[in-house]
Amino acid sequence: MQISELADRAGVTVKAVRYYERLGLLAPHRLANGYRDYDDGQLRAAREIRELAAVGIPPSKAAPFIACLGSGHARSDECPASVVAYTDGIAELDAAIAALEARREQLARRLASATDVVPPSPDQGTGCTVIDSLLAR
Repeated sequence: MQISELADRAGVTVKAVRYYERLGLLAPHRLANGYRDYDDGQLRAAREIRELAAVGIPPSKAAPFIACLGSGHARSDECPASVVAYTDGIAELDAAIAALEARREQLARRLASATDVVPPSPDQGTGCTVIDSLLAR
């Protein structure tokens, strides 16, 4: 099948398919006229890449999963390298969550200290004479 058909059937764009090729995740055969020719295995790989991206594993980290499919496994996560990729993805999410929680705590502390000095009512202005004078214009 040609690239546009593969993209349609996989639910991705032609640009995404070309990106997957640049990453080495897809390797279509070339016809005599130079056109790419994809088979059902590559369609399956493109769909898997899309599904992995939907759960947070970017195409740049999908190689172990595609290699697992390419080695004949029924599922892309039946290989040890895929399990490691899942573990790494969870660790990245945990780190991002911890960083967000720390930022939230900092904001909450700043909010708590700010509410001690800022007027509680909008009728009293912003509490900043420079801003109040700008708003009065």
